[in-house]
Amino acid sequence: MKVLDPKASYTFSKIFELKLIAKDLAEEFGYGLTRKRLGLPQYPGELDRIKDLQNRIEETLPYVSLSTEAARREMLISPVVIDLIHYTRAEMRIEYPIKINEQLQGYLDYFFDSQSHFLIIEAKREDLDFGFTQLTAQLIALDQWLVDDPIDHILGAVTTGKLWEFGRLNRKDKHIEQGLDSYRVPDDVESLMRILIQALTNRDN
Repeated sequence: MKVLDPKASYTFSKIFELKLIAKDLAEEFGYGLTRKRLGLPQYPGELDRIKDLQNRIEETLPYVSLSTEAARREMLISPVVIDLIHYTRAEMRIEYPIKINEQLQGYLDYFFDSQSHFLIIEAKREDLDFGFTQLTAQLIALDQWLVDDPIDHILGAVTTGKLWEFGRLNRKDKHIEQGLDSYRVPDDVESLMRILIQALTNRDN
């Protein structure tokens, strides 16, 4: 059964609003999806600003209302992505437009490109389950957009700012793995940062 109208036009954000199951959407485009613990590799090197990052977030949280997506982006996500640039020197594009066809189009909240290593991050105010459905559409779109790039996997994350979850697309098998692990900010910020850094410095992510 089709979950999208083949005659209709959709954006990534519209797909989120439809409240579709991620597996159903993946199958619509010819991809498989399973849920598992990903065991994502973590960057083993020294992180000279990690304690400062954690302390800054903890210091700020008692004084800021996080009731909107904009507030979560500014206070929780921005500090993480700014330090990610510090460690990787990756190029980051915000609200990056991409269009494959009328059913795979829209904006990537954060799109990182570092010497043919790619990472996308989707920010949501709440509801990571359907946020992952949106991330699924974005991973598939990016897979088709990077048709001439030999990279084997594409990593994506969906986050409320406080909670992060990951998905990984195996391009050869056309299969998406939805991670069962969650990472909380600020408590798990070091593990989270090491995963994000590794994704942009190592092809085997």
